[in-house]
Amino acid sequence: MLKIKCLLLVLLAIVSMAPNAQSQDKSTSSQKFDYGWKFKLGDYPEAAKPDFNDSLWRRLDLPHDWSIEGNFDAKNPMGNDGGYLPAGIGWYRKTFEVKADVQYKKMSLYFEGIYMNAEVFINGTSLGIRPYGYSSFYYDISPYIKKGQNIVAVKVDNSQQKNCRWYSGSGIYRHVWLTTTNPVHIQQWGVNISTPEANSKKATVNLKVNVQNQSIIAQNIILAVNIYDKRNKRVGNGEVSATLNANSVKEVTRDIILKSPFLWSPHHPDRYRAEIKIIQKNTVPETYTTRFGIRKIEYSAEKGFVLNNTPIKLNGGCVHHDNGPLGAAAYDRAEYKKAELLKGAGFNAVRTSHNPPSEAFLDACDSLGLLVIDETFDGWRERKNTYDYSLYFDKWWKKDTEAMVLRDRNHPSIVIWSIGNEIIERKTLEAVQTAHKLVTQVHKLDPSRPVTSAMASWDKNWEIFDPLFAMHDIGGYNYLMQHAEADHERVPSRIILQTESYPRDAFSNWKAVNDHAYVVGDFVWTAIDYLGESGIGRNYYTGDLPGEHWERDLFPWHGAYCGDIDLTGWRKPISHYREILYSERQNLYMAVKEPNKYYGEIHETLWSVWPTWESWNWPGHEGKNIDVEIYSKYPLVRLYHNGKLIGEKATTRNEEFKAVFTIPYEPGELKAVAVVNNKEVNPVILKTAGEASQIKLSADRTVLKPDGQDLCYISVELMDGQGNLQPNAEDQLTFSIKGSGTITAVANANLKDISPYIGHQKNAWKGRAMVVVKSSSQGGNIELSVTGAGLKPGKVNLTSK
Repeated sequence: MLKIKCLLLVLLAIVSMAPNAQSQDKSTSSQKFDYGWKFKLGDYPEAAKPDFNDSLWRRLDLPHDWSIEGNFDAKNPMGNDGGYLPAGIGWYRKTFEVKADVQYKKMSLYFEGIYMNAEVFINGTSLGIRPYGYSSFYYDISPYIKKGQNIVAVKVDNSQQKNCRWYSGSGIYRHVWLTTTNPVHIQQWGVNISTPEANSKKATVNLKVNVQNQSIIAQNIILAVNIYDKRNKRVGNGEVSATLNANSVKEVTRDIILKSPFLWSPHHPDRYRAEIKIIQKNTVPETYTTRFGIRKIEYSAEKGFVLNNTPIKLNGGCVHHDNGPLGAAAYDRAEYKKAELLKGAGFNAVRTSHNPPSEAFLDACDSLGLLVIDETFDGWRERKNTYDYSLYFDKWWKKDTEAMVLRDRNHPSIVIWSIGNEIIERKTLEAVQTAHKLVTQVHKLDPSRPVTSAMASWDKNWEIFDPLFAMHDIGGYNYLMQHAEADHERVPSRIILQTESYPRDAFSNWKAVNDHAYVVGDFVWTAIDYLGESGIGRNYYTGDLPGEHWERDLFPWHGAYCGDIDLTGWRKPISHYREILYSERQNLYMAVKEPNKYYGEIHETLWSVWPTWESWNWPGHEGKNIDVEIYSKYPLVRLYHNGKLIGEKATTRNEEFKAVFTIPYEPGELKAVAVVNNKEVNPVILKTAGEASQIKLSADRTVLKPDGQDLCYISVELMDGQGNLQPNAEDQLTFSIKGSGTITAVANANLKDISPYIGHQKNAWKGRAMVVVKSSSQGGNIELSVTGAGLKPGKVNLTSK
């Protein structure tokens, strides 16, 4: 153990950089490379040269998205797809010091994601261009590194617009890692852990480890594995000897048997930790640590989706990669927060539409218990936008598919791979051939999981797509659940998964999933509101621009309002309804439908639901009818208004677990209760609020890590004097901070508000707003204050330590 610690200290001393937290799924020789970069927007070809003067460039830490820092403008070339934010070209540079002689070391740079067309230079030498902005990639930089000062420069070219159908962001928006190893080491993504046998009595853990020998002579090694459970108890171990030829890669395999294992599932996301050591001449130059889960997945049209011998229905949501007001910046905490919101809303599954997500998001899904469809591409050869991935598909599909599968295959949360979404060429034989190539490649890299892609078509001759579906293990249907029963009659072996659905069809889709084993789940579009695809899911009033988001620009709309959860993390009523359908965890919920013509005559769009709010504040509507909705899995509910019983209604499956009471609006109190054996239980109350007079702040955590990257999400609510939320308040708020933190973003859920997310002012909307605070690299206290004219200020104290 002493030798291991000494070697670790030597490796840490090789490279000087800012303090960082070590990822649990990296080698001991990997160090976070996020700190101390220089950045400038624009094209500076000379910036690749080591002697370029960047002294006037902006200093920043990663992750970074420069688009979110810009202004919304209808003329920005990203247009409605990109949320009307700027793109362009940007350069990054970082100077780092190598303090020791690295003649006998190997060094590599690993980028988790750069959007897009990223060209990386080391000491003036170009290492290549990676077009796809959602792929992780790495370069061996050993031939170009010298003792002393070294320069890495990165050109990011997102200037060719449009290239994406949603907000992509621009820049080095995910982590960067610098790895220093001996010539004999485990390859990047070289550990593959599977559990071919997994039950409550015994599990077989199969490890396949690619060990690389970059020396000019053969090497003898011992590969030693220790497995630890969630209590940090060693529960399995093994060793295997191997001889590596010079300049070669060898796969070393080992099975380890575990007794009475903890099985990973959404309800019990228990994970194990594998520590893998390469031993040479009684020394340990490298230890690689990764987490994994023990679980068994099965699919069939007869039994559906089965996890650990238990059938599970997938209540899924699609998500894009952005983090709302943070843009594309993939802070670990932001990625975890996203998964936290999904789990808290009752989802048990998520589809990473339409690209591989961050590693941090998958780590969060592993730890929280979310099942994942991990998706490669939005399309193949036929374009959807002028400069999209179709330009690169033929050259890069294999490398980008490999990057996703090899990087992500140890995540127990991933249960399905997806190779595409609504491909344009779906009617052609070429599409069938391409699907076959993609599926074959995925199965070669990981035979343990099924493969799907998402199909959408309104052709009358639906059967024409049977050959394309036959290339997949699971048929992905976008908005096509109505074909399920007939397709099952025609192709009984087909497993059907609705990969996208309209929010308003929640009940009919639940019914199809609940009633048919061959329909394994439904994924709503979408789980969370997102930037770009501006205006999808909106309602509009007479006099507004009519129609759907693809028909015309709808500026100032700059995002999608079709999510169950809004941009501030607040759950819309449709979210509570969906949870009641799929789960027994929540049994009663009440909301009020916005009266038609209250603000104007309401028009819906395809992805919208009728505007419904947790509000009993409708001034000017006194004496006029208004609809109160109650969602419940209880058989009966009652509604009271100002203490008077309005009535009792059934809320069984026959009523779609919903009751609607139409009553004249009068201020006061609404109370909904469930009725069980003639006893009233689980009351839910809405009260009419007075004028907003105070600001209430609620932090999702109060202790942050002093790493310059940790985040705290603070909800802002405008309350009346009795502590009731004023749901119509839209006061302007000012945010200020003291101490060891910064304000990273301010937001509301109004996707027509084009005031910047990066700033210190924002209006409330529907009585709510949000602020995101980021820790500094120095520990200390943080005080956030929020003020508004005529409002009692709100304050919250945080600690970074």
